[in-house]
Amino acid sequence: MIILQLPPLSQNFWVAGIEALLLVALAAWIGWWIARRTFTVQLAALEADVHTCHKELNDCHKSKLALTVPVLTPIESVEGKGTTSMQIPLASDVSDDLEIIEGIGPKIGELLNEKGISTFAKLAAVSVDSIKELLDAAGPRFQVHDPGTWPQQAALARDGKWDELKKWQDEFNKGKLD
Repeated sequence: MIILQLPPLSQNFWVAGIEALLLVALAAWIGWWIARRTFTVQLAALEADVHTCHKELNDCHKSKLALTVPVLTPIESVEGKGTTSMQIPLASDVSDDLEIIEGIGPKIGELLNEKGISTFAKLAAVSVDSIKELLDAAGPRFQVHDPGTWPQQAALARDGKWDELKKWQDEFNKGKLD
């Protein structure tokens, strides 16, 4: 059996302290080198994932913008006299998640969808009084809700001002400004 014999540490207090510090420094450097090699690979993989997520997010934003911008297409007149007019395509069946609006839950979201209010743009265009009448007509369960800020929140969501909306919603207490 081979036994590794290290030279004895110096008997001098200061020299022994320096030798101990050198051993600790050597161990720290070896640990740093191993960690650097290990985490460099992991960091590169995470950066690639972040890059992919940013690309997907940008593609999503572009596709959402493409859905909201109407494209005008020329059509021929009914008489066939060769004149053309511009036709605006019908709105797509894409609806927004109205529950993002502070104060709107699943049941109120369903109620609004049944009445044709399924997007942030439509909710932003409706007056507070109209929403209040809709809630009053739905029964006492819905009458307690205050839609006073829903159109403004919907306008922020429609315009993609998510940071502003989040900041404003942080100031709310159950749908009402404090």
